[in-house]
Amino acid sequence: MKHDPIVAAEPGLVQRALGGHAALGLLAGALLYLIALSGMLVVIHERWQRWEQPAVAETPAMTPTAVQAAVATKAAIDAAAGKAASTHLYVHMPTAGLPRTVVTSDHGAIYVDAAGRDAGPEAHAWTEFLVNLHTYLHLPTTIGIILVGALGVMLAALAITGVVAHPRILRDAFRLRARGNRQLAQADWHNRLGVWTLPFVVALGMTGAIIGLSSVGADLLGKRYHGGDTLAAYAPIFGAEHPVDKRPAALPDVAAPLRYMAKTFPDVTPTYVTIHDPGTRGQNIQLLAAHDRRLIYGEAYHFDAAGRYEGRLGLSDGPLGRQAAASLYNLHFGSFGGLAVELAYIALGLALCVVTATGMSLWLQKRRRRGLPSPRLEGFWTMVVWGTPVVIVGALWLRALGGAAMPLVPVFWSSLAAVVAVGMIVPRLADPRALRLILAAMVAMTALVHFTLTPLGLPAIWAIDLALLSVAAVLVAVELGRKRAAS
Repeated sequence: MKHDPIVAAEPGLVQRALGGHAALGLLAGALLYLIALSGMLVVIHERWQRWEQPAVAETPAMTPTAVQAAVATKAAIDAAAGKAASTHLYVHMPTAGLPRTVVTSDHGAIYVDAAGRDAGPEAHAWTEFLVNLHTYLHLPTTIGIILVGALGVMLAALAITGVVAHPRILRDAFRLRARGNRQLAQADWHNRLGVWTLPFVVALGMTGAIIGLSSVGADLLGKRYHGGDTLAAYAPIFGAEHPVDKRPAALPDVAAPLRYMAKTFPDVTPTYVTIHDPGTRGQNIQLLAAHDRRLIYGEAYHFDAAGRYEGRLGLSDGPLGRQAAASLYNLHFGSFGGLAVELAYIALGLALCVVTATGMSLWLQKRRRRGLPSPRLEGFWTMVVWGTPVVIVGALWLRALGGAAMPLVPVFWSSLAAVVAVGMIVPRLADPRALRLILAAMVAMTALVHFTLTPLGLPAIWAIDLALLSVAAVLVAVELGRKRAAS
């Protein structure tokens, strides 16, 4: 009897198709894990910024006169370097999370002291690397934020369908079975953490999706109704730009709006000063001020170049849609409520990392039980889970040794690709125990070296060193506990 060659080839074809399907699933899971891990770290990005540059002068507040001097300082630096006119100039006012004044133009950023004098360049490349990893996956801005937004939708969908697909999961929310069976315990932790973090994950996923995918809607609306002007599509929510008049003029009076705010709106705290088209006749000033006990990232108060008040945007008391849009950022990044909320977001973000990591591990174990072992895919996933934090710490070392100009992005992705390739080519080298101990050693060394080099009298910065040492200790304790349990 002759065999149909097409039928005979089908099993091999099916196996390859299943392998490709599994690989695509792991790739999506890896991107979700990257976003979860970087998001957990980015929650305290301002504290990382201080930690990365511990020697910068700090001040709890700036006088209006000092802010005016800071603006003039940055403009003079840009002019002396022969830079073109900047389209915007920003002053980050001191806050509880970042008690430093930063002045930014199109040509970089500097810190200034309490008198508005130059205190050195802003150079927290590793913190920016983390923020961009979480926000854009280091892709071009539009593509990256759309992809991250789509992954946010996927994350929320996975969380909801995971609960719906397991009818007993809510009833057993606080039930952990025997620890003797590692796979069973892993499944329990995956399910329990999935339930406990469900509101957080859905909120995080949906706000991330809205932030990311809104750019698609704005682009479509801009092309359809505003001749391709995307900013015009955002205007109903975030306000429109003033008419442009590029004729030269003196820098605006920034001190007057700050004095006006202190007198007229004493209950709000200015956090950002934005000068649109500085040094031109079309320039104007926008002050962003934080409102206590509100999720909005701030209210925008508008002033002309002479410092005369022109009204506010209405992020705090305007249409509900505008207030909701202004609340997405703080809700997503945990930028409200101070340190307590940051710690809660870190704990929930860590739980999300565990859920993501164990979910894929359980899936691979299930494939193995069904007679579809995938040692290369298992090596891939192990390297993603434990190799990623190792490479992130390695990027920090590169930044410390090579300075702020080091190309962290290409080094990170090439190193991660190499680590993952090793795990796939030689799966036995993808040893999670060894990787955890390597990570613990690197984290502990980072904390100890940083602590010894940090100036005295900076407990807020030392706190991160202490937290890093605690992380290293926990990783070592986990491995020692596993070793005792196995013996």
